[in-house]
Amino acid sequence: MADSEDVCVLIPTLNEAETIGEVIDGFTDRGYENVLVVDGNSSDGTTDIASDHGARVMCQSGSGKGQAVREAIQHIEAEYVLMLDGDGTYRPEDADAMLEPLVNGEYEHVIGDRFADMEEGAMSRFNEFGNGLFNWVFRTIHGKDFEDILSGYRAFTRESVENFYLDADGFGVETELAVECVKHGVPTTVVPIRYEARPDESDTNLHPIRDGGVILITLYQLAKTSNPLFYFGSVGVLSSLIGVIIGAYVGYEWFGPANTSHEVLAIVAAFAILFGVQLLMFGVLSDLIVTLHREQMRRMK
Repeated sequence: MADSEDVCVLIPTLNEAETIGEVIDGFTDRGYENVLVVDGNSSDGTTDIASDHGARVMCQSGSGKGQAVREAIQHIEAEYVLMLDGDGTYRPEDADAMLEPLVNGEYEHVIGDRFADMEEGAMSRFNEFGNGLFNWVFRTIHGKDFEDILSGYRAFTRESVENFYLDADGFGVETELAVECVKHGVPTTVVPIRYEARPDESDTNLHPIRDGGVILITLYQLAKTSNPLFYFGSVGVLSSLIGVIIGAYVGYEWFGPANTSHEVLAIVAAFAILFGVQLLMFGVLSDLIVTLHREQMRRMK
């Protein structure tokens, strides 16, 4: 078990008055008294309740969960950070299991797998499908299987995230954390946790369609520096495929019974194919540069 003085429990909040007090008590009762609540200007008294339950409260200067996490990390001095949402869906009872891989020195980042033990009704079927899709996209692009990249229950060493480039303001921060772990070669593991249904009195801040789209775009954009061959190659293949299809149509029209010429389409097809091939070549070169950079960084470490 980690020394409680070495652990900071980080809880980003926005209008979590119904649950935040119980969440804080759950950790303080287990000896984790260093609780930092970063609030996004709640209007329901979340900050007052958090203070009354012994948490250190900081009002973030911006908005969004991602911005709250970035700002909070700058004010944390503890060796280990245990991050979770304040909506009562994550259990303080899982804290020791989350921190154990860090304390043992085996890993520097731990992700809590919600799907290992999910309470019935804790997640809608639509959200389950979306999470499965995002995990598949992450495995495909970044080559790692973290089981549940969107989990809000994380444990990590403060030192490991100091070099992370976190830019997302909203719920994309979990995606960025997962990608940065792969990018920087941070030893990462997955721990099964219990994921419980959100209390009826508590409203979610997640908007599945909007936030899901942001997460998907974030996953693709981050491939630029993590897996450039996929980032440029996917567009290159698509462009080349479009060019080939258009070129096949032009050839059919020219050599077929109609004997019709499509000069403009022929130029478009040639341009699409050349553009696609160039992107593929650029992707290969970028991937080589990234690979050499990672090898050099490993040698320096």
